[in-house]
Amino acid sequence: MKYLPDNIGLYIHIPFCAKKCLYCDFYSAIKSEKVYADYLSALLREINNWGKKINRAVDTVYIGGGTPSLLGRDIVAVLREIKNCFLVSSSAEITAECNPGCDVSFFSYAKECGVNRLSLGVQSGNDEALKKLGRTHTVADVRSAFNAARQAGFDNISVDIMIALPDSNLKTLKEDIDFVCSLKPGHISAYILKIEPNTAFYKWQDTLPLPDDDAAADQYIFLCRQLKERGFEHYEISNFALSGKKSRHNLKYWHCEEYLGIGPSAHSFLNGKRFYYPRDLKGFIAGNSPIEDCEGGTPDEKIMLGLRLSEGVAADLFSDTALSKAKDFEKAGLLKISGGKITLTEKGMLLSNSIITEFLYEDL
Repeated sequence: MKYLPDNIGLYIHIPFCAKKCLYCDFYSAIKSEKVYADYLSALLREINNWGKKINRAVDTVYIGGGTPSLLGRDIVAVLREIKNCFLVSSSAEITAECNPGCDVSFFSYAKECGVNRLSLGVQSGNDEALKKLGRTHTVADVRSAFNAARQAGFDNISVDIMIALPDSNLKTLKEDIDFVCSLKPGHISAYILKIEPNTAFYKWQDTLPLPDDDAAADQYIFLCRQLKERGFEHYEISNFALSGKKSRHNLKYWHCEEYLGIGPSAHSFLNGKRFYYPRDLKGFIAGNSPIEDCEGGTPDEKIMLGLRLSEGVAADLFSDTALSKAKDFEKAGLLKISGGKITLTEKGMLLSNSIITEFLYEDL
């Protein structure tokens, strides 16, 4: 088969968790052996089917969830099927997410089948904070998992942390930053806690001792400055990397490049079209087809996604009206216009949704 020149990313969704976290709105279910076995068969089936349909080489693979480390040894079968069905570049970035409390044998299995990047869901370096989030791991589990991953041969490890947690302040945030940096990861993803519908936190939001918007903003700016001092480049609103450690897969999303997602809730952008699998585990197992969504790669999409990046967006994508608004935002310290690019400042990144809305709905 002759492959088309543009490589795509491949996302695989593992929709199982040992326990649902109190804040989480990602699509997942509690793992049961029967449903898990049926899902694994369906996943391998879909990987095979898609491999027959498209002739695009793959240069990034991301196995997310849910909790992909619950795959255990089965990650070998998943990666084997991917490599059998797609032309996977020898230099491909292959990422697997994992929880710190996982069976550390997972790291050996992952390394064996070609995973070369891990994303570890740390969230906090404080045991009490982890309990409040409903996490199942401890700080000791984080250190143990990180050490085991290093021993298995992984030198490209990302960690996730959350800010604006209940009862948090700059002091507790500094302690979390110190902790995750002591692990010496190459990449840090940092997310402001958002109260999402259909979560336990949503039901309790009136009683949660959360920082107000100004305090949450202060935490974000503090985090950005702390990580910059420690050598991390702030390359996307929520992502920071040491040299050579940016997430190549996630950059495909923000650069409006094409990718295929397989699994319930997984989205795709292929051949200029966007489509997705519904958030329906039984439907996926039964073989239900993805749902068509919309055209992709439009100027509006490129603005919306590209403004998340510190590299910014080409100014010529903006209308004259939008450019006029951009100059007003620049005066307010929310963005910069330079070298034919428009980029958000760190202050602007905090208000990115509002700013992007102003550009995309300029006539309202």
